Amino acid sequence: MSSERLNLAVIVGSVREGRFGPVVANWFAAQAERHGEFAVDVIDLADVDLPLELPAVPPAMEPELARPSGMGELTRRLKAADAVVVVTPDYNRSFPASLKAAIDWHYTEWQAKPVGFVGYSGASGGLLAIEQLRQVFNELHAHTVRDYVSFPRYYLLFSPDGTLLQPEEPEGAAKVMLDQLVWWGSVLRDARRDRPYGAGR
Repeated sequence: MSSERLNLAVIVGSVREGRFGPVVANWFAAQAERHGEFAVDVIDLADVDLPLELPAVPPAMEPELARPSGMGELTRRLKAADAVVVVTPDYNRSFPASLKAAIDWHYTEWQAKPVGFVGYSGASGGLLAIEQLRQVFNELHAHTVRDYVSFPRYYLLFSPDGTLLQPEEPEGAAKVMLDQLVWWGSVLRDARRDRPYGAGR
């Protein structure tokens, strides 16, 4: 396997006013930087023009789809990623519409790449969203790693300045997931370089 660092895209999935996602994403990005094997790129969907109206021909059928001009930078950054971590809350027992739009506007950008999850919400800690996202990414030929990070009742776990009050367990969970992403990310990156991924449509 190559020894070069992996490009890790950390996606802030919620764009809701007053959202907590950036706090969680920044915490996780710091964990990934400390891990030492990633070049981290935090992608905040609130900064992206994401039309909910999708094209008549889906990206699965037209990989070179002409996307809205405001989405070009997002597409470039997703394409450059060797691994992805999605930071998501639970909204009505599912994940945010903004995240679904970002996913559905792309196809080959997800293929043959590992995807991990950091969830946060009330009692469920984002697990309801994560379970649905696993199905979505499986359809897109991505590989979701088994382990995840979850923050149930996140509003009790962080200080007002965004510091995690009891970091030991979440940091341990983050390291386990990051180790899995390194393994899968390195193997799949090398495989994509050796041979184009042949997904069916």
